[in-house]
Amino acid sequence: MPVDAIVKGGPPRDGIPAIDRPRFVAAAQYGLAPNDRVLGLQRGGAVRAYPARTLNWPEIVNGQLGGEPVAVTYCPLCGTGMAFDARVAGRAASFGVSGLLYDSDMLLYDRGTESLWSQIMARAVAGPSKGASLRSLALTHTSWADWRSRHPRSEVLSTDTGHERDYTRDPYDGYEQSARLMFEVQRLDSRIFMKEWVLGLSLDGRHKAYPFDRLSRRVDSQGRLLDRFAGRTVQIRYDPRHRSAEAFDAEGKPLVSLMAFWFAWAAFHPDTEILTER
Repeated sequence: MPVDAIVKGGPPRDGIPAIDRPRFVAAAQYGLAPNDRVLGLQRGGAVRAYPARTLNWPEIVNGQLGGEPVAVTYCPLCGTGMAFDARVAGRAASFGVSGLLYDSDMLLYDRGTESLWSQIMARAVAGPSKGASLRSLALTHTSWADWRSRHPRSEVLSTDTGHERDYTRDPYDGYEQSARLMFEVQRLDSRIFMKEWVLGLSLDGRHKAYPFDRLSRRVDSQGRLLDRFAGRTVQIRYDPRHRSAEAFDAEGKPLVSLMAFWFAWAAFHPDTEILTER
């Protein structure tokens, strides 16, 4: 990553304060609309939902899930929600919002070493930890109606975050529909509309994008597509009603994948393969 391609996103470091003491409430106590977007995470028997309308503001939630340290991150500019095992060099780390961007994607910093970490790359790009990687966790990006139907006992991130925010207001309203970016990227791939949703999958150093528009024509009546990628059989499950896609291996085990705007996936994976029309 060229250092001179790192740009300021506006607020200074910690100008967007992460949530360090998250509180959670029962699903029945939370007033989300059925179509509200959530990031769903399961670890060690614990099930939680992190509403995008809340994550729009802090972008990072530090905490524990299933007895393990986790960091849940969300970059509204790229549409990317990612969860990480928050251990760096074997120790639990706490992350903050650096206020810096690379290819329109957020750069986290860890408070222990102050190293900068690329969200999409899941790797430290500057500082003492440079070159180290975070372990990504399988996460579901879907609607609240879908997640709650699957996990009626799910806990939900509370808006009692310790910060005064209007979590009903979307500071990025209209951004997804716009043909413009707020921040430039080094490479724009015009094969697909820049903000088409794709499911990105990386296996054994190879990358593939599954555009939602093509999935809508390729999946079977159950919303499933069997594909061969990187020498493996993978199953893609696509739900147009809830605007969600996930990847699984041949045995049905969830694979780490990423829902993102096409421009963001292509910027970080210029050699990506793309699901064919047929």
